[in-house]
Amino acid sequence: VQLQASGGGVVQAGGSLRLSCVASHRYFKNVALGWYRQAPGKQRELVARIGRLGSTFYTESVKGRFTITRDRASNTVYLQMNSLKPEDTAVYYCNLVPQNEDYWGQGTQVTVSS
Repeated sequence: VQLQASGGGVVQAGGSLRLSCVASHRYFKNVALGWYRQAPGKQRELVARIGRLGSTFYTESVKGRFTITRDRASNTVYLQMNSLKPEDTAVYYCNLVPQNEDYWGQGTQVTVSS
């Protein structure tokens, strides 16, 4: 049972990326899921959350730029990231909200160059 994040890469400031998180079990279709990130030397933080019924939350620094969605058919959660900034550079992970230590995967690296 796992959550697999992908879609990271290197992009210039102002660019866009879409991250995907594929869940391996139908359990994840009915729980809140979130995208977290951890920049070098900083604590991991919750970036965006989507509830079981589709309600969303965004940390202040990404509001208006990031959009979290979920596709129940494919059991996938997406994070569309637009107008990227160098300070968005981090490893991005998906996990339950609240987080569950059993489901941290390797994450996906996002690097935004200035």
